[in-house]
Amino acid sequence: MHHTPRSYRSVLFAPGNRAEVLRKLPRSSPSVAVLDLEDAVPNAHKAEARLITNEVGAELAAIAGGPAVFVRINAVVSPHFEADFAGVPAGAAGVAVPKLESRDQVGEVVAQLERSGLGGLHIMAGLETALGVHRAAEILDDPLVTAAYFGAEDFAADMGGVRTRSNLEVLHFRSSVALAARVTGTTAIDQIVADFGDDERFSEEAEFSKTLGYGGKLCIHPAQVRLANEAFTPSETEIAQARSLVAVYDEALAAGHASIAHEGQMIDEALVRRSRSIVAEVDGLA
Repeated sequence: MHHTPRSYRSVLFAPGNRAEVLRKLPRSSPSVAVLDLEDAVPNAHKAEARLITNEVGAELAAIAGGPAVFVRINAVVSPHFEADFAGVPAGAAGVAVPKLESRDQVGEVVAQLERSGLGGLHIMAGLETALGVHRAAEILDDPLVTAAYFGAEDFAADMGGVRTRSNLEVLHFRSSVALAARVTGTTAIDQIVADFGDDERFSEEAEFSKTLGYGGKLCIHPAQVRLANEAFTPSETEIAQARSLVAVYDEALAAGHASIAHEGQMIDEALVRRSRSIVAEVDGLA
């Protein structure tokens, strides 16, 4: 069974060498389950982790209605890169590739997928270095790249900067990733919140990232999945308001009016566009 991602609202990571943890991933209902062969696995356990992600990942991919399964391989420049593709299981939706820095590196990923008999799988691009963010649009301009995540922690380290709770030091770059994702038709996935016990901060960050154009958030603990799903799923009130606005505006268009007064504000097509996207999203998921 192959689960194509319907959304990237909640992207939950777990160490690829921890079979018992991987098998629990579907319990919190993430949009995407990422079996991590990179940062979460010590070098001495990489080979073992590939065997585990291949076996357990196939089990997860076979769950009807379960999350889309991705494997995060090591970076293209890593000595583990080629071997990691053996850890991608039958039924996987794609691979997450950290620290991508050029169009050529995306080409190497695509070529290795083909060589490994995995051609056509989705690529989730990790933009978490200065060069990667600088070249974001060219990196994401490949049909197999369907999502990109902004890795604020690695990015700040690469810049020689310091992470703060305010996130002001990464605001420009976080916004740049969202912009690159928009112009290339990919989904932008927001940075982690390392303190998985701080629900308020996670929800605040998720709501803010949504205003920047992000479509989901990285999760490092199952408790964060519910918060991400809530933040990136339109509420019943939002859906009702969107349907009402689209109906009223379409009626006005049919009568020859391109702008109307609605609930105390002037409405034109630019303002209706967000409501149309909400309706299309909800109807597509129904």
